[in-house]
Amino acid sequence: MSSLHILGVRIDNVSMAEVLDKIRDFLGDGRQHYVVTPNPEFLVLAQKDNEFRDILNQADLSVADGVGLIFASRFLGEPLRERVAGVNLVQNLRFKIRDLRIFLLGGRNGAAEKIAEDWPQIAGFTEKIDEAVNSINRCQPEILLVALGAPKQEKWIAQNLGKIPSVKVAIGVGGAFDLLSGQIKRAPKIFQALGLEWLWRLFREPRRWRKVWRSVVVFPIIVLRQKLLFSNSQEY
Repeated sequence: MSSLHILGVRIDNVSMAEVLDKIRDFLGDGRQHYVVTPNPEFLVLAQKDNEFRDILNQADLSVADGVGLIFASRFLGEPLRERVAGVNLVQNLRFKIRDLRIFLLGGRNGAAEKIAEDWPQIAGFTEKIDEAVNSINRCQPEILLVALGAPKQEKWIAQNLGKIPSVKVAIGVGGAFDLLSGQIKRAPKIFQALGLEWLWRLFREPRRWRKVWRSVVVFPIIVLRQKLLFSNSQEY
């Protein structure tokens, strides 16, 4: 499995099919694993948060959730094959890995509960962080999906995975619960294809402007600066 580094964060160059195969391997090897889904905002935050950066780089699998990473990889001369959006990954887990128990941690306004109504694989859910470890251990899931936002979700997984031994794969999925529950409408296909899903979300949720600013303005500036400073290096 090849990978590259963008702003000091490892991104694995994998397709969705390869990610699913890898997760199946993780589920069968008897060990615990965690998967991260970096987008441009993650990489901006990781520039000033060493703990967060280390957690991202130590993940068993790191997939590019964000079209900005695809553009940056091309600009840096090591193109990623495809975007693996967190919400799409969760949907694929639902339909292609059917015989496993899944726990939902996080979300808001009952999003996890709404998802659980339609997914037979859901063993349990909670929005309450202080009750999460006990709730997960009661349900004994194999897969844990954590929707707390970055870097909170990645730090929670790193600190607590060892306390929930039934979980073989933990994945930080950001705002996926809002989309999967229907609380937030996903961008039309044309916006997704053009890499403008962020613009749709901004129109729908103006409070996200700080996230958009970091992803759409700050991230390209940092990538360009690193390219100019380290143009002779293979790692950015």
